[in-house]
Amino acid sequence: MRRTVGRGVLRVLRYRLVGEEPPQEPVSVFVAYPHTSWLDLPLMLGVAWASDLKPGFLAKKSIFRAPFGGLLRSLGGIAVDRANPGTLVADLTERARSGQPLSLVIAPEGTQGGQGHWKSGFYRIAQDADVPLVLGYVDQPTRTCGLGPSFRPSGDVRADMDRVRAFYADKHGARPMPSAVPSLREEDEPPA
Repeated sequence: MRRTVGRGVLRVLRYRLVGEEPPQEPVSVFVAYPHTSWLDLPLMLGVAWASDLKPGFLAKKSIFRAPFGGLLRSLGGIAVDRANPGTLVADLTERARSGQPLSLVIAPEGTQGGQGHWKSGFYRIAQDADVPLVLGYVDQPTRTCGLGPSFRPSGDVRADMDRVRAFYADKHGARPMPSAVPSLREEDEPPA
């Protein structure tokens, strides 16, 4: 049923699902990029559902107010207090380690069309929980979306991010606006 709904969502939004098969593991971190429009959420949910993944997604807590809060939570929404993130990464890592089926959808740019470095939580969660990163995307010029390669973080942040950058180099969001080039602050730090 979920797969049919996901394909229906993509059809209504006039996007074609392409790309690779999802990983066989029940838990993954699903990278959603680029993030340029409110359409990214229904598109990424459509991709996840059509790929038979059980998505959970992060969103700012202000959108979880009535009347949509219950609906968002039932779709897998996880409210984030951006002013006080506290133990968010640790909590999500524990959730990923639980083994319960979940594809944690994270837009590492943060807000729509973010600038500067990506937030590194997606990488740390996948590495600490030893689950694969799944590269999900939207490409407006070709009206395609889907899954790219999946891999487990190696711990070599620069090499892993080179792989991420190479994949996303030709992907463009739903709205023509600049997106943050995939990079993490950790890449700029000298090795320990």
